[in-house]
Amino acid sequence: MDRILDRIERPQDLRKLSTSELITLSAELREEIIDTVTKTGGHLGASLGAVELTLAIHRVYDAPKDKVVWDVGHQAYGHKLLTGRRDQFSTIRQYSGLSGFPLRSESEYDAFGVAHAGTSISAGLGMATAFDAQGSDARVVCVIGDGGLTCGMAFEALNQAGHLKKDLLVILNDNEWSISKNVGALSTYLTRLTSRPLYRRLEQDVWELLGRIPKAGDKAQEAAHRIKESLKNLLVPGVMFEELGFKYYGPIDGHNLQEVISTLEHLKHQGGPILLHAVTEKGKGYPFAPTSKTRAHGVSPPADPKKSAPAYTKVFGSTLVEMAARDPSIVAITAAMPDGTGTGEFAEAYPDRFFDVGIAEQHAVTFAAGLACEGMKPFCAIYSTFLQRAFDQVEHDVALQNLPVKFVLDRAGLVGDDGPTHHGVFDIAYLRVLPNFVIMSPKDENELRHMLYTMAQYHDGPIALRFPRGSGVGVSTDEALRVLPIGQAEPLREGDQVTLLGLGSMVHPCLDAAKLLEDEGISTGVVNARFVKPLDEELILELASRPGLLVTVEEAQRAAGFGSAVAELLQDREVDARILSIGIADEFIHHAKPEIQHRSVGLTAETIAARVAKQVRSAAPVAMRPSA
Repeated sequence: MDRILDRIERPQDLRKLSTSELITLSAELREEIIDTVTKTGGHLGASLGAVELTLAIHRVYDAPKDKVVWDVGHQAYGHKLLTGRRDQFSTIRQYSGLSGFPLRSESEYDAFGVAHAGTSISAGLGMATAFDAQGSDARVVCVIGDGGLTCGMAFEALNQAGHLKKDLLVILNDNEWSISKNVGALSTYLTRLTSRPLYRRLEQDVWELLGRIPKAGDKAQEAAHRIKESLKNLLVPGVMFEELGFKYYGPIDGHNLQEVISTLEHLKHQGGPILLHAVTEKGKGYPFAPTSKTRAHGVSPPADPKKSAPAYTKVFGSTLVEMAARDPSIVAITAAMPDGTGTGEFAEAYPDRFFDVGIAEQHAVTFAAGLACEGMKPFCAIYSTFLQRAFDQVEHDVALQNLPVKFVLDRAGLVGDDGPTHHGVFDIAYLRVLPNFVIMSPKDENELRHMLYTMAQYHDGPIALRFPRGSGVGVSTDEALRVLPIGQAEPLREGDQVTLLGLGSMVHPCLDAAKLLEDEGISTGVVNARFVKPLDEELILELASRPGLLVTVEEAQRAAGFGSAVAELLQDREVDARILSIGIADEFIHHAKPEIQHRSVGLTAETIAARVAKQVRSAAPVAMRPSA
């Protein structure tokens, strides 16, 4: 049986469908999303919840002329299916396939590239302002989830949008806030009524008429205003948006397709900033969604049964709980990622010492700084890519004041299918430049435990720990925790011709590369660097004094990275040494499986060995041929 979805090549095709056909199409979209994403992995829940919103937006608005700006992009899988990418959808988040997020270079329908929350209203307002300057009648629709609305940036944009009064529709896709049935039913009725042009005209006419009544006009308007505000406070959960300068409508049932379409049609030609509040069910249509918020949000592809080592995140979470049992000053902070960062276990064990601040990394950092001021030990657990959003707070509120905030950066390095927006490859560069910081990275899960304990005992300033996504290497862990000497590296293997200085996740590939190089007759040593800042200067200078090649290897951007730190040390000490820096070049790395990414950037044992062998041979003296 032919699917309606197979006939949709572009959004304009939706206008040919009846309401019943659109409802059938919504079921087909959910089936396609579930069938594909449970195989490839991805952010399932938000896209399932936004199916009717997506259909209605593309039915009413004229993309790509009109701009649809998705916040984060977790909601945009249905959008991709309806905008000419249906036949490619099975490649989503796969090597050379579709991105898991809206991407301007991928489609003209992707108005703005996203993947970090809270950006849609700012970008949409910029577009609306540009259209106004150009005399264009194009419209802008921003779709933001209730989680994204916890970002300070979103409120900054709402504030300016209300001031500029540009034509802008913001749809709040609310899949978390609870609206009672009675209030929901009444509000739905009010929305149908108040979104019509007749109601707005009547409201304005009555207001003006009251103002013309002799003597009592001003008082009548003032009384009407008080009544209106009181009723809004009682009945409408949108007073805040009205006060920011938006016309607020809702909440409406975001799964009632006919009602969403009708509301959008009424709102499309209204001027000024408008906020439409739609209540949806996250993960709608996915059987696991009602019982698991985590599984409703996103799913992973089938796990590799050969991997038995615990995830670094799990080791972090359990170790933090272990330390907190003996140290009541330890608290944990996360920015809307308790499960992703491994702090969920801490939240259950010590709910009064756990703080989830929402998608508000800037606040998280300064909140941690305030805790540190008064003697607490805040462990601020934020993905490497998301801590970028709080650089000013890290510099100004933590480093400048030399406060002992403990930053735990999960997902450091290449993260795989989520691609360049989520790679944690810039953290060394943006933290290393800050005075007072200590930066370290463990070679395995056992060293991770000791580094966490070292952080807890370190009181002299800010300290950061970066570790990769995924499972550890499978080593046994010590029962007793110990403090590692700050700035001390760990020699693991001796060699005469080459020394590999591996950092964190690159230590074990360096050990494997050393074996390959030995097979080629190249004597190779390996050092676990452990610390990016401070460096083990004594050891590095001693290694540099040898005649062999010194090689730094890091799963991070080379610019301002670990290799740069070593090179700067040698330059400052006027040491003339042969040095090779291996890391990620000056480019963004596209989404793919981590093993593909590591191979493409030269961070596997084989590619490291090949690069080093080539360097050694190129520097070897050429044997003189006997004369004929």
